[in-house]
Amino acid sequence: MKFFKATLLFFSITLLSCGGDDASKTPENNTIQELLASTIKANAIPGMIAAIIDTDGVQLLESAGLRKLNEPAEITNDDLMHLGSCTKAMTSTLLATLVADGDLSWQTTILDVFPELANDIHPDYHDVTLHQLVTHRSGAPANSSNWGAFQHLEIKERRVALMKDGLNAPSQMSGNQYLYSNLGYMVAGSMAEKVTGTSWETLMQHRIFTPLGMTSAGFGAPGTIGQTDQPWGHYKSAGVWNPIQSDNPEALGPAGTVHATFADWAKFISLQLPGKEPAVLNRTQLDFLTEPVGDYAAGWSIQNRAWANGKTLVHNGSNTMWYVIVWVAPQLNKAFMVGTNSVDDNTFGIVDGIIGELIRYDYE
Repeated sequence: MKFFKATLLFFSITLLSCGGDDASKTPENNTIQELLASTIKANAIPGMIAAIIDTDGVQLLESAGLRKLNEPAEITNDDLMHLGSCTKAMTSTLLATLVADGDLSWQTTILDVFPELANDIHPDYHDVTLHQLVTHRSGAPANSSNWGAFQHLEIKERRVALMKDGLNAPSQMSGNQYLYSNLGYMVAGSMAEKVTGTSWETLMQHRIFTPLGMTSAGFGAPGTIGQTDQPWGHYKSAGVWNPIQSDNPEALGPAGTVHATFADWAKFISLQLPGKEPAVLNRTQLDFLTEPVGDYAAGWSIQNRAWANGKTLVHNGSNTMWYVIVWVAPQLNKAFMVGTNSVDDNTFGIVDGIIGELIRYDYE
């Protein structure tokens, strides 16, 4: 089994080229499913899923390839994909529901919620707000020094222990500078747990998954251990793909452990389509989540693109064995999503090429 570092999530956000290399080009009149199949063959990867959604729901959903390399089970449109750091937008939306209910405010500080930790966490973090945490402006380290620590503790207590351990030294950032932080998202999740007395996982189920009808959504590596009832993740070692059913430690949850089908993920993504009747929150509350500090909002990178007529919301996610990315174009009321059950140095470019072809396909 691969021993992977839970800290190795993919943070970079693609600069869309609207097309990858020649192996990713859509032959004239070919379908997206054929494009996926040809891309898989050309790049010798296990499998892929792609989707286009609009205000009416899933406009296109296609899949190709294998759940596990060298086994016959094929990936289907209904299979689960690990969403990695795309979980962050979900966590921010969950927090926004608590803000709407008055349990928190975006200006609530860590010490407001955890006054008992005044002597455990460095003063640099005492006045860090919830909004700074979800926009990566808290100065918190990118990751825990050991996400797998404190396994003897119940999950809510484990996250508090990791918070104390991770925030006990001075911040390495000054002012309100950007530093992408999985630990910061875990702290934000812990704040939600403290004010509600309920785990982040249960809050996600009750406040996001169930209201949106995301019946497939869950946490950790998809599927039954030892079976190929869902896709396996794959990592490359010495040029060879290795299938594995594993994920980052549970404590990292608020930063990146959700899995779901693309159809269910689309139900969440559609919250950011202005032509869609809002759910979970009202439109003003949802729009606040996409107001950036710099170029990062609450779980979204904000970038302007001509093809989108302006603002786009972008994020990718990976636990180093799966990779997904979504581009939301609010002015078009469209979103474009691609995922694969493998990660190596070529994954970013391959997936970027498919995103470009989805946009091209939608234009035609």
